[in-house]
This record gives sequence, structure tokens and C-alpha cells, in this order.
Amino acid sequence: MIRLLPPNLINQIAAGEVVERPASVVKELIENAIDAKATAIDIVIREGGKNLILVEDNGQGMTQEDLLLAVERHATSKIPDENLFNIQTLGFRGEALPSIGSVSRLEISSRAQGNDMSWSLKVEGGQKLGPIPAAQNVGTRIEVRDLFYATPARLKFMKSATSEMTAIVDTVSRLAMAYPEICFTLKDDKKTYFDLPVTLGDINERRLYRLSMLMGKEFIDNACSINAERGNYKILGFTSLPTMNRSNASLQYLYVNGRAVKDKLLNTAVRVSYQDFLARDRHPLVALFLEVPPAEVDINVHPAKTEVRFRENDIIRSLIIGALKQALTEAGHRAATTTSSFALKAMQPSVTPQFKPSQPSFVMPSRPSLKPIYSSPRPHSFAPKEQATAHALQLEEPTIPDEISAHEIKEHHPLGEARAQLHETYIVAETEDGFILVDQHAAHERLVYESLKSQFLKSQAQSQYLLIPEIVSLQESSQSALLAHSEELKQFGLGIEAFGGDAILVREAPAALGNFNIARLIQDLADEIIELGQPLSLKEHLEEILSTMACHGSIRAGRNLTLAEMNALLRKMEETPHSGQCNHGRPTYVELKKYDIEKLFGRK
Repeated sequence: MIRLLPPNLINQIAAGEVVERPASVVKELIENAIDAKATAIDIVIREGGKNLILVEDNGQGMTQEDLLLAVERHATSKIPDENLFNIQTLGFRGEALPSIGSVSRLEISSRAQGNDMSWSLKVEGGQKLGPIPAAQNVGTRIEVRDLFYATPARLKFMKSATSEMTAIVDTVSRLAMAYPEICFTLKDDKKTYFDLPVTLGDINERRLYRLSMLMGKEFIDNACSINAERGNYKILGFTSLPTMNRSNASLQYLYVNGRAVKDKLLNTAVRVSYQDFLARDRHPLVALFLEVPPAEVDINVHPAKTEVRFRENDIIRSLIIGALKQALTEAGHRAATTTSSFALKAMQPSVTPQFKPSQPSFVMPSRPSLKPIYSSPRPHSFAPKEQATAHALQLEEPTIPDEISAHEIKEHHPLGEARAQLHETYIVAETEDGFILVDQHAAHERLVYESLKSQFLKSQAQSQYLLIPEIVSLQESSQSALLAHSEELKQFGLGIEAFGGDAILVREAPAALGNFNIARLIQDLADEIIELGQPLSLKEHLEEILSTMACHGSIRAGRNLTLAEMNALLRKMEETPHSGQCNHGRPTYVELKKYDIEKLFGRK
């Protein structure tokens, strides 16, 4: 026998989708506050949200009539009829409050702007009590107590208070990043997690400051600004220099029309953009804010509203990749300032050194034992491995007119003038306001890599015919995707053609790859073309080979350089994009300002 479910059970079922855990409740309540035009939102948590979730705002508030409707299923003030594809608010379904009220003890107190009266309404296990008059400022205060008490089975699946609090902190962080014009506070019975004020400046300045408070203060000095648009699509935000990276992608954020979303589109776009700078297990810090016409994006994909579907997915992907690459190119040879900070901390003595009178502070060695700081290169200065790529970059003495002084060299060249070589590995260069320390191998490796890559892109990659052509079976969609990119793959040395209904025949393969699993590469390429719009795996394999060639063909640590060679290396670094980091994301140089040096010696 088929029968209708009671309303309370319907709400509890809906709550299973909308209210997964305490962080879901916090997200829904904060989004309601943002939609109500709040400029300050305060959140208080007890026991990871199990005992109490309190969210108070100074938004528009609700009248007595609105308060009664707010806890009714599918009652909303946010979209008019037939406007589901032009949504400009964070909430729109009218499901959050009735769903929360069906599985907890919910109390809402609110006062609408322009009203003298405030009202309070309680919902316990789906049963409404009130409304009754209350004492409340303009805005809304919502208390959620004993979450999941009405659904004991769900209560068993809650994690520890610490784990739930971690999820809440992440949720509030994501929302606070998107709305720097709103003050946020988050606290529990032990500590205050956030106290984020509104700062002065335009939206980008506010956003960067807010990001630095949540992602680390050093992010300000190591962020590349992003500002790009294509047609009706616009993207703003910040991404870190490659030298500022992490072991996971937890600090990568994507917002679509102010809504925090989790989309593999961001991860793949970041991977494509940073493939020249970071190893696969390192990840930059990224926060991107995408603005698209509401009709061009479907946000009604998942009840939690953390997933979206774009009408023009390829355009969005291309826009993000292009914007990230442009930001990195404009960063030039900047290196992360965090490296300099670590260097300064390492130089700080933990205690003041005490010298015993019986021991001399230093001993001046006799002149014959002095070793020159730099010397002419040895006759065999390039090892056989280095000769393979020596043509890619020649370290020749730069032509500098005699009348240019050392001061003018420092003034016209950001990386200054070479003064010495330390341990046959590091170059010391004096700049106008400090000095830099260059890792000669890491720096030259980047220069050689960029040169090799440029040569490679200008000419078609060498290929070799397979003794026995390999047949790889695929799905029809994968076969079509690969064949559509056959000319591009040919440029990389991979010759393919259709074979039968859904297979690919591989006749040629890039000579540089040697022995490799062709079937696996073909499948990976097909997947990436479908997902990313480009054959990333083949590029990555070939670029890894170029990177290895650059590593072996670069100046090694332990090689003496002349001043002319050192200065030539510095000038090449200034001319070459991305010379601030090697191919593995490590810094190629550290810069220390004169002011910081003077602080080390107590002069400032």
C-alpha cells in the first residue's frame, strides 16, 4: 500500500541531504545572513556543534509573518516564480531551516528593519512553538542545540568535537574569504578562531588582506594578482609564487558568483598552469573568484550547493589556465619572500656568543694559504654531461660600457653585481638595497630548461617508428577525442590513426620517451583531452625529459665561476621568465635587504 509520508519525516529525509554535519548547518545559516545583507556575523560553537551552534547577524531581519514562513518547507524570499536559472542569492530552496528544525532544537529570534517588535520562534523535532515577543536588535539570532537528537542513527556518525570543529573552521574560512566587506567572528568555549574586521581599500585590497589573515600573513608578499575576462566571464583573485607551495591542495579555493564550490576544474587548471614550476606532489596557494552570468551556471546540482555545472566548461577552463599563466609570467623572476624570512631567522643567534680571553677571536692565516674566492674556470669546466646542452645557454661576459659605474649596474639590474662565490656553489651579488645569494645550479637549470623548451616548441619532436604498431582499444568517445587532436600529438612525435570501430593504431612514438607503456599513455591522453581539453600527459612526459636534460646540462655545484660568468648568469636570470625558482619549485635565490642586515647587527 502506497501512502504519503508525514511532513516531519519528509523534513528529516531532506535534512539527510542538506544537513550532513555541524559544518553544513553553519554554512546554511551564514549564507542566510549574507543574503540578508548582514555586515557582521558572529558564530559560537559548543562541542564541535553537537551541543550548540549560534549564528547572529545584523542583517535585514524578519517580521512575525516571515518568521512563521521561514521554517516551512520550500518557503523562500529569494527567488520569484520561474527564475531558477537566474539565481543571485546563496540560498534559494527554502529547505535549510525546516530541515535543521526537524533534527535539532531550533530557536530563531529576529527583528526586521523599521520594526519596533522582535519575535522568537522555537522548533523542536519539527514541532513549532510560538512565535512570542523577544528582546532582539535588528537582525537575526539562530540557536541550534542538540543536533541530530531526533535522529539517533545520524548522531552515531558524528565525528569527534575536534574533527567537527576543523570542518566548521574550514567552512567559515571559505565564506569569509569571499566576503571581505563583512566582519566575521568564530569562537568556541576554548578559544577565538577568527576575529576578521573589515579593512579599508578597494575590493582587491580587502580580499588580499582577508586571504592573508586566513592563509598566512606571508601570502601578501608572495601573491600574484589575477584579473582576466573573456566575453561575459570574469576572473579575479590571487595565486602564490611557485616557491610558496604546500604538500596538499587544501589551500586552493574557487568561488563562482560569491559561492564557494569544490570543482576538479580548479585542480586540473592549477596543475596545467604550474606544471613547469612544481613537482606533482607540491601545490600552490590559490583563491579565484569567478563571475559569470547566473544563466550560464547551474548551481542546483547538489543539495549542499557545493557543486556547479557550467554551460561553457571549455571557456571557463581556458580562462582560468590563461589567467594563472599570465599572472606567473608577469611575476617575472620573483622568488618567495618566505625563503628570505627563513634565512633571517637562521642568522639570528639564539644566545649572544661569549668569547674566552684565552682564545683569539680569529686567526689570520698566512698569505700563501689564502684561496681566491673566485678563479678562472678550469680547462675542463664543462663536464661531458654539461656539453650536451652548453649550446642552450652560454655564460659569456656581458658587454658593459666602461663609463657605467658599479652603482649604475646595481641600479639598472635588480639582481645586482656579483661580488664573490661561496663554496663553489653560491653567488653573492650586491644590490642597491641589500644583497642576494644565488644557487648557481638551480638558477642555471631553470635558464637551460626555458631555452630547451623554447627550441623544442619551435620544432617538431623527433619520433621513431614502432617495429610492431600497437593497437589500443578505447571507448568510442575516447577514440574521437584523440583523433581530433592527432595533429597536435604529431607535433609531439606521437603518430596515431583510427583502427576498426573504437581502437587506435599507434605507428610512431616520441623518440625521447624510450621504452614506455603506450597503451597506458594513450588512455591517459584520451581521459585528459575529454576532461582538460588538451593532452597533458604527453607534454608532461616530454617536459620531464627536458627538465632532466636541463638538470644534467647545468652548471654543477662545486664549479668555480669567474666574475664575468657570475654576472652573465645574473643578467640571464633578469631576462628569463620564472627564473626565481628551479624546475622543482625550489628558490634559485634569496634576497636580504640592507635594513634586515642592519637589524641582525643591532643597527636598527
